[in-house]
Amino acid sequence: MSDLNKFREDTRAWLDANCPASIRANKEAAAESQFTKKRRSGDSVVWLERMAEKGWVAPTWPREYGGGGLSAEEAGILREEMRRIKAPPPYMGMGLTMIGPTLLEFGTEDQKQRHIPGITSGEVHWCQGYSEPNAGSDLANLQTRAEDQGDHFLVNGSKIWTSGAMYADWMFCLTRTDSSVQKQKGITFLLFPMDDPGVTVKPIRLISGESPFCQVFFDNVKARKDDLVGKVNEGWTVGKRLLQHERNSIGGGGTRMGLSVGVVDVARQYRADDEGRIEDPLLRQQLIQHQINSQAFALTNKRIMDEAMNGQTPGFTTSMLKYYGSELTKASSEMMVSMMGPQGLGREDPEHYSNQELEITRAWLFHKALTIAGGCSEVQLDIISKRILELPPY
Repeated sequence: MSDLNKFREDTRAWLDANCPASIRANKEAAAESQFTKKRRSGDSVVWLERMAEKGWVAPTWPREYGGGGLSAEEAGILREEMRRIKAPPPYMGMGLTMIGPTLLEFGTEDQKQRHIPGITSGEVHWCQGYSEPNAGSDLANLQTRAEDQGDHFLVNGSKIWTSGAMYADWMFCLTRTDSSVQKQKGITFLLFPMDDPGVTVKPIRLISGESPFCQVFFDNVKARKDDLVGKVNEGWTVGKRLLQHERNSIGGGGTRMGLSVGVVDVARQYRADDEGRIEDPLLRQQLIQHQINSQAFALTNKRIMDEAMNGQTPGFTTSMLKYYGSELTKASSEMMVSMMGPQGLGREDPEHYSNQELEITRAWLFHKALTIAGGCSEVQLDIISKRILELPPY
């Protein structure tokens, strides 16, 4: 028996014995994956603790920081076996998909030892301090300042569209430390705790209802010097790499993005005859093309993920994934709302709309933000044209 076959057998046996039956194929348990241990209960906590002890919250990360130390092939087998039993991810979030990989590349050994174990154990929730009211797509125009105070920086300003800031324990933040140079060259990448008395968090409500977004204000917030990632005024390099990790995670989200149903499910429910056949030839063509696009995108994303696990750091292809993934997800939710007809108009009326209908409509409204989050689609197309296709400037 090969080593990989033995690993599969052992992994299958361990998952069967340790993944609680109550969380398998459980939408609520999957939704809880975005939260740290302190915001969970019951078997969701048990699952996180068991996977963290095994190192499988971050299966390919080094063992010395709480990862699993698995090879790309072993991590792929783990994903397959988790899908087999419909197990939810043990933990998801910006710590795992964004700041963790960035610290593994750019962080000091002290930073890795202090911060990464809290991610791999699912105990520390991170948020991102990038966009500002006047620095969205033009991120390098940010004005939140960090003043050098010797052994620490004092941070003043504000950030907006900060996902999960109301739950976060720590923030990774781009700050302005020099206004006399080219704007990209005067930026510094800092980490600081969200329980600092100078941090104020104000949630932002969206048209989809409740939202994860906040505006965060800083009033003499203290960031320790040993939580400076990279060098002073060279944070743009670190920040761009983190954005590549973010775009990769957004682009790889798939077309359901937490929905309990897919496009074909909705078509059969609202647009099929009594025998389950969809008679509208135009709709059939749209559904087939959408399924082809989704499958092609999933395979492309898998190939790029496999390359990343083999030691290739994410590059400009993440802009391609982010652009296509967000546009595909938006198209998916728009098709579902269209097929529902008048039943796609409800957002907060459980008397006249089912829970599924409300879920789909809210997702349709929220998914429009995906073409802006992590860098808008227009910016991604510009990166693709310059960095991948190497087209001349227009």
